[in-house]
Amino acid sequence: MPELPEVETTVRGLERVLLDRRIERVELRRPDLRRAMPEGLGQRLTGARVTGLRRRAKYGLIDTDREDTLVFHLGMSGRWRVDPSEVEKHDHVLLDTDDGHRVALNDPRRFGSLDLVRTSELDAWPAFAALGPEPLDISGRELRARLQGRSAPIKALLLDQRIIAGLGNIYVCEALYRAGIHPTRAGGSISLARLERLATAIREVLVEAIAAGGSTLRDFASPAGELGYFSKTFAVYDREGRACTCRSTVERIVQGGRSTFFCSRCQR
Repeated sequence: MPELPEVETTVRGLERVLLDRRIERVELRRPDLRRAMPEGLGQRLTGARVTGLRRRAKYGLIDTDREDTLVFHLGMSGRWRVDPSEVEKHDHVLLDTDDGHRVALNDPRRFGSLDLVRTSELDAWPAFAALGPEPLDISGRELRARLQGRSAPIKALLLDQRIIAGLGNIYVCEALYRAGIHPTRAGGSISLARLERLATAIREVLVEAIAAGGSTLRDFASPAGELGYFSKTFAVYDREGRACTCRSTVERIVQGGRSTFFCSRCQR
């Protein structure tokens, strides 16, 4: 599933061709993705000018001068394609701009979604109302406040979007490794000093992953078709049985139905 760095990479790629451009044509090539397309989507977007592109957690946002925001989630396999040479079977939404560009939302598994929300109502929109702070902005003190009294494993808590918004399995494993924190440790038992290191590790991992264009494991590619290469620098994720830098062996356990990769010597 595309995580925060992949969504940020996508938003930056779309910004190059959509910002300040008018959408001349909208083609919906099916009535739904994970759920039905927003009512009146084509009519509300046609003729609108894109005024901004940004990200919230794992969602991309495309603001227009009609005070609407197109909110997209890439699901498991979604990606936007810029100026495709031909329309493919799984290009479900096409947007054509006034300067001749086309962007296509491609989603073979159709687990992604599109919503059209009044820009002024975004904070209260149900999908956003319960989200925690952005991981690029969180401090160790804020983490401690949000984890206080929690006995659940830190790995599970970091994946809880109500505690911190936008983190996914890959980058939580990598951040916990850098911070030296065992993924099964109770979140509320971790000292402030260690949480400060964790907040720093989260920011560093995400910034590096964004710079690398994200991580391509299966389906993800940027709007320009480029593959993310942060996966080439994974310290623990998907490295079960391989050597850690400490010469111990990377282990794998399952937490909440998801694989967790860690080094029991480096992480306590």
